[in-house]
Amino acid sequence: MSDGLRFASLGSGSRGNATVVQSGATRVLVDCGFSARETVKRLARIGLEAESLTAILLTHEHADHASGAAAFAARFGLPVFLSAGTHRALVSRGCFDGVKVDRNRILRGVAFSLGSLTVLPVRVPHDAQEPCQYVFESAGAKLGVLTDIGDVTPQVLAAYGGCHALLLESNHDIGMLRSGPYPAALQARVGGEYGHMSNDQAAQLLRALDTSRLHALVLAHLSEQNNQPALARRMAAAAIGWRESEVSVASQAEGHGWVQVGTQSALATGHAGA
Repeated sequence: MSDGLRFASLGSGSRGNATVVQSGATRVLVDCGFSARETVKRLARIGLEAESLTAILLTHEHADHASGAAAFAARFGLPVFLSAGTHRALVSRGCFDGVKVDRNRILRGVAFSLGSLTVLPVRVPHDAQEPCQYVFESAGAKLGVLTDIGDVTPQVLAAYGGCHALLLESNHDIGMLRSGPYPAALQARVGGEYGHMSNDQAAQLLRALDTSRLHALVLAHLSEQNNQPALARRMAAAAIGWRESEVSVASQAEGHGWVQVGTQSALATGHAGA
């Protein structure tokens, strides 16, 4: 099962995010928002050793996505791929001294090869210096990782159509956010066009995308204060005509186990939650 394209979440939410994407011997860590020690622990939970990783890809500089990246990369000798803006933001905080970084390949709309993976960085609207998300392809299988986005752009629609699997933000329920504990300024930030995607926005995106090949949908970055997994699953499932049980959620504490991506997996197993 590990020869094809697959992914697993080590944890997803405001207290830390990290996702492993693997194709054959190529294993990349998308974000590292946990301490090095905690990341090692969570990798072991999905059967991986940190020494087996190929690289780290960062989406942006916010602590819940990047706080552990420098220490983890230095400890295990991993290169870090990130945008120039993300690099500037982290260097300004005294991070990444002595860490091998690659800022040149994270360019808008330009795909590059990383081992057996083809990686497409996709610029997204979020309140960070130069945020991006990623689409991965390998041997005809296509995976989209998309969180921390306040508004859906034409570039996002073009990049994420036709995926076999999606790890997709469904951060908050609009009603819960408005009536919840967050102060007005934070509500405006989270719900704004440079904030996070709501359940409604995730559903709208799913309706707009070409999901004809989609067989696995994992919702991510759910707010523990302003959302409920059942609400997020219900709206996403309805958008694409799936049963609620066919939509999964990556949790903050446990993340999500391995999901195989690709046409053979889709034909053999149908939707991931079936």
